[in-house]
Amino acid sequence: MRINLKKRWKSFSVIFIVCMAVFLLPSCKSYKNIAYFTDLKDSNYHTPQAVALTNFSDPRIQPNDILQISVQTLDPQTAAISGASTSSTFSVQGSSNLGNATVTGYLVDKAGFIELPLVGKIEVAGKTTSEARDLIRQKAAIYYKDPVVNVRYANFNITVIGEVNRPAQYTIPNEKASILDAIGMAGDLTIYGKRENIMLIREEGGEKKVIRFNLNSSDVFQNPYFYLRQGDVVYVEPAKSKAATTDMARVRNLTILTSITSLLVIVISRLNF
Repeated sequence: MRINLKKRWKSFSVIFIVCMAVFLLPSCKSYKNIAYFTDLKDSNYHTPQAVALTNFSDPRIQPNDILQISVQTLDPQTAAISGASTSSTFSVQGSSNLGNATVTGYLVDKAGFIELPLVGKIEVAGKTTSEARDLIRQKAAIYYKDPVVNVRYANFNITVIGEVNRPAQYTIPNEKASILDAIGMAGDLTIYGKRENIMLIREEGGEKKVIRFNLNSSDVFQNPYFYLRQGDVVYVEPAKSKAATTDMARVRNLTILTSITSLLVIVISRLNF
């Protein structure tokens, strides 16, 4: 009887250890899924490895975009007409409301036009900021001598959500920003973020398009969606290990199982065989 109980106790102990390992296994995360660009060689310390990069194309202005536009002139006569002094810059500025925030700039209306003081309405939709700058300069030259025009986005915003350290909406300081720039601004992924499944949501042609990135692979540099556009949303999906750590029922069951096991150990150890 004593031998059989010992054998049963040993079997129970083995089964318990196996169950505990299976129970806690989802909380473990493989290193290969944490590191970026694992397909690149580790021997590139002295000789760089060339990686193909997708072509960048300037974003096109769309309705509801907000543009910062400045028209600069140092001509005394035109400055006097416009109300600016010769020692400063004459800037045409407007403001548009976005929710509770006020963004300085000109809103592109649904028809694709902006309206500037004195210059009038100008169609800019479908143009790059460089093309819009040249068109505005041409129109402004009628009223200002040798105007210098600058055009840039005032609301080139992207949103990063999910398993990042600082999920938020970010304003891109220039028009050339990549998926990696967005992740960097958001403080990088948390340890629970799925680097092999980064989702980009973009509105094009009146519909939402979804593309996924695998940051474990350097192929991300060749993805045609590598460079961001105004209004893009980047979503980092949590790994299963995150669900395991936040599953209170799992923690509760583990506590109960541990308590029962401890009780059984005490009871069996006190039995006289």
